[in-house]
Amino acid sequence: MKIKKIGHCCLLIKTRGLTILTDPGEFSVEQNLVTDIDVVLITHEHSDHFHAQSVQEILKNNPQAQVVTNSSVGKKLTEMGVAHFVVEGRNNKSLNNVVFEAFDGKHEEIFEEIGQVQNTGYFIDNKLFYPGDSFHNPERQVDVLAIPVAGPWCKIADAIRYALKVKPKFAFPVHDGMLQKERVGGAHRIPGLVLAENDIKFIAMNAGDEIEF
Repeated sequence: MKIKKIGHCCLLIKTRGLTILTDPGEFSVEQNLVTDIDVVLITHEHSDHFHAQSVQEILKNNPQAQVVTNSSVGKKLTEMGVAHFVVEGRNNKSLNNVVFEAFDGKHEEIFEEIGQVQNTGYFIDNKLFYPGDSFHNPERQVDVLAIPVAGPWCKIADAIRYALKVKPKFAFPVHDGMLQKERVGGAHRIPGLVLAENDIKFIAMNAGDEIEF
């Protein structure tokens, strides 16, 4: 599995001949130029994960791409006239022998009910767990974990405790698009220090970085 971080929570994942784009939000634009995408995977409706204009541009350049998401985002896609598959709850869908397993819940708390939309994390190809904006523990062996590290609902301590709870072999940061590049430091450095002491290899991926697991 190869993972390229386009920015924030927008990842380009290649596995078993399938190319997957996650959460095309408003914090990045490079995804709009990517071609040969097979699946667009969207965890929830917040604009840093689901930007309607970006989705339209991506599907224009990739008419073959299939969209996988939850009911909340699905309603908005229906209004846009975009076909999609709803995979939520604890359901799963297989595309080209790659299984997308849903772990449904709510967005982590910002303040009380503010922003409490449906959030669906996905376990991709039995290898990568991408939780969206949640700290959901799939309670199974996870090889690679995408860890949210910044935002109005997230602090570094939460991110570290989440990784320690899931206990992946590898972890890398997401949800850091609101941080200035030259000041991302602690959000990447501190998790790396703590997780290394607990036999979890943390890879401090920045926008544009690519790694193979």
